[in-house]
Amino acid sequence: MSENLQLASVMIGYMALLIGWGVFQGRKVKNNADFAIAGRTLPGWVAALSERATGESSWALLGLPGAAYAMGIAELWTAIGCVLGIIAAWWLLAWRLRDEAEKYSANTFSDYLAKRHGEMGKWIRLVSSSTIVFFFFLYVGAQFLGGGKTLDTMFGIDPKWGMLITALVIIPYTIYGGFQSVVYTDVIQSLVMIFTLTVGPIVGFIYLANHPEVYSQSIVVALENASPTHASLFNGLKGAAAGMFLVGGFSWFFGYLGGMPQLTMRFMAIKDAKQAKMARNIGISWTVVAYIGAMLLGMIGLAIFGPNTLTDREYVMPATILKIFPPAIASLLITGAIAAMISTADSLLILSSTELSENIVKQFRKVADSRVVLRQSRIITALLAIIALTIAYISPQKIIFTLVSYVWAGIGCTFSVVILLTLFWKKFHGKAALSAMVAGLVFTIVWISTGMDKVVTAKLVNFIFTGLVAVIATFIFKSENK
Repeated sequence: MSENLQLASVMIGYMALLIGWGVFQGRKVKNNADFAIAGRTLPGWVAALSERATGESSWALLGLPGAAYAMGIAELWTAIGCVLGIIAAWWLLAWRLRDEAEKYSANTFSDYLAKRHGEMGKWIRLVSSSTIVFFFFLYVGAQFLGGGKTLDTMFGIDPKWGMLITALVIIPYTIYGGFQSVVYTDVIQSLVMIFTLTVGPIVGFIYLANHPEVYSQSIVVALENASPTHASLFNGLKGAAAGMFLVGGFSWFFGYLGGMPQLTMRFMAIKDAKQAKMARNIGISWTVVAYIGAMLLGMIGLAIFGPNTLTDREYVMPATILKIFPPAIASLLITGAIAAMISTADSLLILSSTELSENIVKQFRKVADSRVVLRQSRIITALLAIIALTIAYISPQKIIFTLVSYVWAGIGCTFSVVILLTLFWKKFHGKAALSAMVAGLVFTIVWISTGMDKVVTAKLVNFIFTGLVAVIATFIFKSENK
């Protein structure tokens, strides 16, 4: 059996397993709370593995190894920023958000903020949900595009057919089981990802030691020989430029502090405090091991192939895995990586649909029958998926990916400020929260649109700006509840 045929066979089997598992889990959905947040009864290990699969997917398996291959150890700052952000989120926020979700009976990210800041709840719900639906809905389209590109790279499938295949894998179980199905399929992805990122580097070092014909049998020597900057922590920069480079990489930290709704929802869905502690330990351990493994895989790829050998740096993980593992095992690991990437869309899709159904549609269409509400949520999920796929087909890719670029800075860093102050500052109130949301989103769009992001990263600047607006607004405006 040829390599491509074997890979295709494993992929089809893997995808069929995912769909079947997702549909099976969907049978547990009895009402809209199950559909939107799994009834807030997730075991800790499920929440942790789902949050990590959703938070990393293509970044851990393709993006970070590719960056390590192309840039060397300078990419370490981005990895450190991400890891510290994830640790802070699990250690400081996860259990608090779980308790808050239970206290306010919140089924969505915006629902929690609206109920927590009741005096401005209506406007917070509208602004927060509308923003999340718009940007993450387009994010779903970007995932379809990414799936099409990956299938084209791996098998030569026309990207348009690849997008359709991606959608057909994701849509059925997401519509049927909602959040319940999504988190449990994430568990499979997360286990395959961590297996790849732990076993891959170990086998990679063994391969280097036994194959003198590679570019270098030592990753240290490979980094030194690849380019003048590969072995430099600051990418060869000095002074202020080196400082800005460090800040740019580390700034990913701020987006993890509760501001990414698809991750925060996993915290909110954990069953109880005991499970939250278990989830914290698993989530942090997974992260540290995965990031070390991803960096090492990229550098092992550099040692095997040498610099500038691969036309697409994000192909370094699949190329390395195919080189060091027997075809059958390599096929499974690469299929898991591809599935983890394209299935990110299911988390974004269910987030967008539940925000729309729970916080916008539900406000205008009061329905008492829980079965009707559940059916309504499923219909909205299906419609959003179809529209997102259509937009991915007809819109220029540049437009979609440009809008997606606003997500981490505009949504992640803006909402991180709002979540942090909501949890830790008693004086913070609804008017200040709404002011911070609007100011942060507008500032990000202006900052990136004017090209200032190339000078100083929007992630850092917007976090600081939104924080200042939030603090000033807290003192300028009076809370109606006080």
